[in-house]
Amino acid sequence: MSRKILVTAAAGRTGSQTTMRLLEQGRSVRALVRRLDERADKLSAMGAEIAVGDLTDLSAMSKATRDVGAVYFNYPILPNLLEATTVMLQVATENKIEAIVNMSQMPARRDAGSHASRKDWLCERTLDHFAGSVVHLRPTMFAEWLTRFWDRERSELRLAFSGARHAPIAAEDLGRVISAILIDPNVHAGETYELFGKIEMDHYEIAAAMTRVLGRRVTYVPIEVDQFRTEQIEKGFNPYLVQHLTNVAIDYQNGIFSGTNEVVRTLTGADPLGVEDFIARNREFYESDIKTPG
Repeated sequence: MSRKILVTAAAGRTGSQTTMRLLEQGRSVRALVRRLDERADKLSAMGAEIAVGDLTDLSAMSKATRDVGAVYFNYPILPNLLEATTVMLQVATENKIEAIVNMSQMPARRDAGSHASRKDWLCERTLDHFAGSVVHLRPTMFAEWLTRFWDRERSELRLAFSGARHAPIAAEDLGRVISAILIDPNVHAGETYELFGKIEMDHYEIAAAMTRVLGRRVTYVPIEVDQFRTEQIEKGFNPYLVQHLTNVAIDYQNGIFSGTNEVVRTLTGADPLGVEDFIARNREFYESDIKTPG
């Protein structure tokens, strides 16, 4: 892939990791962000060309995709996914883009309980009409959930996941996978890749691994789905996200996120991070709330 690569949601976790990997390999990257801020400044300092725009804005996306050969398409858990997907398909066709790598999700399916998961499935089907190469990525639950749902005061993970299992995958590894595909997308055309981390674990095992790395007791507290929903509402999450997270919990209990494979290693040449590796890399986050005496 010799033409410029567009990375959408470039200030986000997978977008920033993808941008960094591509730049490290000497690729020309246009990083699409919603606003100019410190994260955009960091991308610019790495060598990315910064574009500002919303994925649902036809004019902005038409401009952002000019002279682009491949796109990493990623949209947050918001109701406008299908509109953003339609816009992407249109501008990709107009600007003769060669390949789209689409970030979907593991529970994406026609009859998903989550509105967002169902829309991701429809997004996949929409992008399947693209004349160029399309690759769909369906990662299991991100390792970053271990920071997002971390209860600092109690040193707990409070989740409605019962004793079910998954192999957490870090954004760092997703960035390596996405960049590898974008560099040579035609090899992967038409593929849907399920992506997993290193080792499948339940959250009791995850809490034990965190305890070993941090040297402080971490506890997994399994809660009921209704309680999980209530706690997300109390955190101020929007109703669309709460509906998604609640159904993610149900899917998780039903084994939708479970499994392992060798896709990350096959595509990147290296194993994905394990939970202990991820916690060690994020030690500062977990230790920032520890109060010292005096």
